[in-house]
Amino acid sequence: MYEDIIESGELSLARKSVLPGTGFFMPDTLEEDLEEQEAKSALEGADVAVVADPDADGLACVALLREVYGDVQNIPEPTEDGEGAADDEPDLDAEDDLLEEPEPTPHSVALVPGSPHNLEDSLQQVADHGKDGIDLYVCDLCPDRYEYVEDELEAAKETAGSVEWYDHHQWDDNVAASVRDAGVTLVVGDSDEECTADVVYRSLEYDFDEKFEELAAVTRDHDLWLREDPRSDDLADYAYWTDPAEYVEVVREYGADFPEWVEEYIAERRVEKEALIDRAVARSELREVGDYTVGITYGRCSQNEVAEAMREQGADASIVVKPAGSASIRGTDEFDLCHEVAGKVNGGGHPKAAGCKPDIYDDMLDYANHWTTRGSVAKQVILDAFGAVVEDEASEADEADE
Repeated sequence: MYEDIIESGELSLARKSVLPGTGFFMPDTLEEDLEEQEAKSALEGADVAVVADPDADGLACVALLREVYGDVQNIPEPTEDGEGAADDEPDLDAEDDLLEEPEPTPHSVALVPGSPHNLEDSLQQVADHGKDGIDLYVCDLCPDRYEYVEDELEAAKETAGSVEWYDHHQWDDNVAASVRDAGVTLVVGDSDEECTADVVYRSLEYDFDEKFEELAAVTRDHDLWLREDPRSDDLADYAYWTDPAEYVEVVREYGADFPEWVEEYIAERRVEKEALIDRAVARSELREVGDYTVGITYGRCSQNEVAEAMREQGADASIVVKPAGSASIRGTDEFDLCHEVAGKVNGGGHPKAAGCKPDIYDDMLDYANHWTTRGSVAKQVILDAFGAVVEDEASEADEADE
């Protein structure tokens, strides 16, 4: 297949809005090989490994740990035209960056990116490439079942001198007990009150500068979808668009108040972001599920802003189905069972913010149907899950009344 067929950077907004990014079309084996190479390079000589979700919350944890361990490096310098060190014209979807292998910068505190779907792989990378006695931290990640990570966690423990795990997601009691029984120091914050950066900030015995407390607070504002501090959108967007290594060093240096060159970069990227948001909002619709109004749409977009737009239209909860097959579910004060909805369709998360990827894609023909019908099957599957959760809620209320 020709590269220009899957390269989405030059697509029109109309097509980019309904198709996944370049990384979607990369074979899993190639992606896994790249991740393995990057992890091996990052862990070479490192004293500390941080397995973290590479979003604003997970990366803030890395910044806090690098501050604690004194792993301070020069932040990226802006170019002559005032732009940041990131690529001038990257595509909106982070998946497209898989075609480019970034040059690693040695750190004594190494970042090993992980996700809920490949947490076991990240732990195994530490086991395979970390030096004996390395300090291991796991941040902003929660396994659905202990069996999914049991072997890899045990292997990582054999390499690591200590293992500490910080998170704020909804943990199953049995999973948490199993992780602790394995000898891991596990601290789980209240998912309604804290982000993981808050948990790390209060748990580490270190006298942090005030900017780090503020960084955790602004990160929380976005991660818990509080929307009270306008800087939280900047943190989320910059973490999504730029390389994780750059983000960590910038927030470690500046906290939540970005320098002018970063603000200019974000503003430039938001032109396309807003256009894609507008398209997703334009194709949205409202459905009644029990006593709730659920907004639902499809598109390659920033799901939080789209969900906010649907909330303003009267939605108690929102579903944003993505071209890659996944979906984001966002709640409000009226509906705080998003994690239960996601749990019925191969996902999980928080009461007011969750994600999933329905198990409905058997081959490329299913994906072709997904793109051409704007996610019709995925929409219906998730709406059915909403209906089941709402029905369960009603039944529990009736039982309580009785």
